[in-house]
Amino acid sequence: MTKKINLAVIGVGRWGVHWLRVVSENPQANLVAVVEPNPERLEVVKRQYRLSDDILLTTEWQALQKLPELDGVIIATPAVTHYSLIMDALHWGLHILAEKPLTIHPWECRELSQLAEQQQRILMVDHTYLFHPAVTRGKAIIESGELGNLRYGYATRTHLGPVRQDVDALWDLAIHDIAIFNTWLGEYPVKVQATGSVWLQEKQSDLVWATLTYPSGFQANIHLCWLNNDKQRRLGIVGSQGSLIFDEMLTNAPLTLLKGEFDIQDNCYIPVNHSQQILELEKAEPLQKACQYFLECIQKNTYPVISSAQVGTKLVEILTALSESLHQGGVTIFLD
Repeated sequence: MTKKINLAVIGVGRWGVHWLRVVSENPQANLVAVVEPNPERLEVVKRQYRLSDDILLTTEWQALQKLPELDGVIIATPAVTHYSLIMDALHWGLHILAEKPLTIHPWECRELSQLAEQQQRILMVDHTYLFHPAVTRGKAIIESGELGNLRYGYATRTHLGPVRQDVDALWDLAIHDIAIFNTWLGEYPVKVQATGSVWLQEKQSDLVWATLTYPSGFQANIHLCWLNNDKQRRLGIVGSQGSLIFDEMLTNAPLTLLKGEFDIQDNCYIPVNHSQQILELEKAEPLQKACQYFLECIQKNTYPVISSAQVGTKLVEILTALSESLHQGGVTIFLD
């Protein structure tokens, strides 16, 4: 029988409680500690999730050093805290799954990635959409060539809040769509450009329009806003023979393949071969799949391919370049 992996969850705020639930439900995981700086919050989650008295509930991160049986940690704290927490955890010999973004500076990401490799520890980032059944199926459709020659992509991620004070709408929202585009295309952008508007908080863009250009010439345009009553979570890729649409708001049918192309007749472009197919997807919660993948990487001692530290680092580099463009009024920024 495979040994259970002993885990601690660090931070049980709006998203951390989901990790608390997922770890508690996974038969291959054993929750041994919860760290949360707010003691009242600790009491709330203890009652809400009926946590055993054997589980260490502490406001002190350093208390985890006293748990020699601990195998890994899941870090669901603000991004500005990630660097120091991950650095400590690696020095303590722990495996780590951190919330996105990995950190807020590319150099920090690169340093942590190198240290994890030296320490032979798993360092994974929770880019949850990369474990979404729609993203997995979509990647297979694109790789099959069903869309023909890929031409361009677009994404819209809008809602009325939540408005964050630590990051702007770009850093809060764009990482999801960029991760999906990178995964579906199998490449990273070589140049980016962004413009935006500020209404609510000084120097924090509430609206962002971003453009990413990939080595193949493919362009992706992304619309982000947390000051928009029209909630949208929609991403599409257009090819010469069809389009693939991932609409998260259509919970029962989020992935659609639209086929159609042109037939040239007497110098006229005639649309032909129309069809629409709602694609069947695996019934699975992405967060549960991410947790299971993390546990399997630890058990098999294999470094993650999906949502690795290197993937997380590249996304932070892209966001940093977009921020630079945004703050310079929309100039094009080239990436190495």
